[in-house]
Amino acid sequence: MKYLYRIYQLLIALPLIAIYTLITSLMVTIGCTLGNGHFWGYYPGKWWAQFIIRILLLPVKVEGRENLVKGQSYVFVANHQGAFDIFLIYGFLSRNFKWMMKRQLRQMPFVGKACESAHHIFVDKRGASKIRETYDRARQTLQGGMSLVVFPEGARSFTGHMGVFKRGAFMLADDIELPVVPLTINGSFDIMPRTRDMKWVVWHPLRLTIHKPILPVGKGADNIKYLEQESYKVVMGGLEEQYQGFVENPDQ
Repeated sequence: MKYLYRIYQLLIALPLIAIYTLITSLMVTIGCTLGNGHFWGYYPGKWWAQFIIRILLLPVKVEGRENLVKGQSYVFVANHQGAFDIFLIYGFLSRNFKWMMKRQLRQMPFVGKACESAHHIFVDKRGASKIRETYDRARQTLQGGMSLVVFPEGARSFTGHMGVFKRGAFMLADDIELPVVPLTINGSFDIMPRTRDMKWVVWHPLRLTIHKPILPVGKGADNIKYLEQESYKVVMGGLEEQYQGFVENPDQ
């Protein structure tokens, strides 16, 4: 079955994914340029992510959607197991949001331009003024029920285990007084870990757990520390047993 699945990927799934990625990038870029960025900046990407997972025949289970309130903005924070984290969250969170992503992703052909047009937030760490600009853009974005998704580890795991959480997402949540929603991703590491980028997809179920929002307990350093520690504990608690525990990530 493994080799049949690889033949299917090579001859059917991957060519269609490449075509759909190009079409989606153009659709987002043109649609957001013409107007209604809330629609064009989210739904084509959602459909694209769902298409990738479904054409690769990967089963998906989502738990905890009932924990979210309609119209409420959130800062979602997730562990970063692998490339398929993006497809799982984009396709199945069922929440209009913007990504906070590395500025280097802006250089990706077509996709980078589409992300810029959709007003996803590129994190620029080249000095204090650039960091402030990033926070200002995020603050302006989180209006009218719009949410933000962040990988606080900042880099994908090498082992499937979690590294440390960086404070940026929690500082932002504190600054604009938003609840933080932890997300736990299981299965992405088994499908394509970063040590096997651009190689065969391994069939494995995906599971996204949407935990209960963590509400602020004031404002300032104590609240930031609380949001960070509670989120880490909750995300870790949702991982499969084999990926429980901290493992240092040298890329962080």
